[in-house]
Amino acid sequence: MKLYNYFRSSASFRVRIALQWKGLAYEYLPVQLARGEQKKPEFGALSAEGLVPLLELDDGRRLTQSMAIIEYLDETHPQPPLLPADPAGRARVRALAQIVACEIHPLNNLRVLKYLVNDLKVGDEAKNGWYKHWVRLGLEAYEAHLAAQPGTFSHGDSPTLADCCLVPQIFNAQRFDCDLNGLPRTMAVFDACMALPAFQRAQPSACPDVEA
Repeated sequence: MKLYNYFRSSASFRVRIALQWKGLAYEYLPVQLARGEQKKPEFGALSAEGLVPLLELDDGRRLTQSMAIIEYLDETHPQPPLLPADPAGRARVRALAQIVACEIHPLNNLRVLKYLVNDLKVGDEAKNGWYKHWVRLGLEAYEAHLAAQPGTFSHGDSPTLADCCLVPQIFNAQRFDCDLNGLPRTMAVFDACMALPAFQRAQPSACPDVEA
């Protein structure tokens, strides 16, 4: 498999976690978002969205959108699982994942921040305030869900799809100096995840294009 991704892309980070957790080998192909490589015709021919991550399978088929990619990996390589066996558990994990992937991340990804600055002429202070506002709002909701059910990770005592989404979001929140106080369960889950080798191997600092 080939993974087109960018070391700081939280969506790419999610897929790297899933691949590492399942012990799946893949070729790392960097797409430098900061340089606009995702807008070049060569990548556009691979991805209609012009976004990372993109996973190219051994037979040449290409998958886009991190959540769809991770669920594909979980269905085709079910051990260790990233979704619970019971329907209610799967619904809870997907809901937690979507707090990050659907509520926080779309408002704060790189192209949105660039649009705020370049097109709407928003200053850095206002841009950072925008970022921190939506991160905090989403993580407070995440914390409330975690407080209602015990477990080492977001759902139970093994990582799930929700943790694949949460960890990259916390990385980005720390990079933007967001307020993470008052989120004890969320941060405890983050720490538990980062104690695992699979999460460590997937983090941005371990990527081959980290200095690019």
